[in-house]
Amino acid sequence: MKATEIRQMSTPEIRERLAEDQETLTTLHFQLASAQLANTSQIPLLRRDLARMKTILKEREISGEEK
Repeated sequence: MKATEIRQMSTPEIRERLAEDQETLTTLHFQLASAQLANTSQIPLLRRDLARMKTILKEREISGEEK
């Protein structure tokens, strides 16, 4: 997900997506540990998306913007 796509989302939507993606990351880590994960490149991509969402939420918090 690109930063422009995340910026178009409302703050509650970003928080909801953030929680979902964190659960997905946990699931991927379990699959990796049990050798069931075929595409290991999903983990860093998901971590980058999580970081983007957290960064945008922090920017909004600092600027006082509620979208």
